[in-house]
Amino acid sequence: MSKEAKARIKINKLLEESGWRFFDNAEGKANIVLENHIKIDKSSQDKLGDDFQNTKSGFIDYLLLDDKGFPFIVLEAKKEEINPLFAKEQARKYAQSQNCRFIILSNGNQHYLWDLQRGNPNIITTFPTPDKV
Repeated sequence: MSKEAKARIKINKLLEESGWRFFDNAEGKANIVLENHIKIDKSSQDKLGDDFQNTKSGFIDYLLLDDKGFPFIVLEAKKEEINPLFAKEQARKYAQSQNCRFIILSNGNQHYLWDLQRGNPNIITTFPTPDKV
């Protein structure tokens, strides 16, 4: 099993423990979208500046939806040996493309919650629940 797969297994468990759903069930509709393909428009890319990789599209590892089914949190997953903060700019690009204010950066062991309107990512030990960030 790859190190990224191990990290994703841990992340999946943390999401489920926090009340996020991969599938519709008695508690409600699924509120996790996996590897959502996105395209970045020129104006979004320009806002990121010259210091960011020049990509036009990508995949969001996990897109967490609010209770109305709208994009709420982008979760960017990395291999266990990679510091999740290395994914900050990649995750910011994805969040901006989805109009998400919140980002979770995780490698399965270390997790950060980033409110784009309030500053830098902060270490968290559990994931936020669907009704509260």
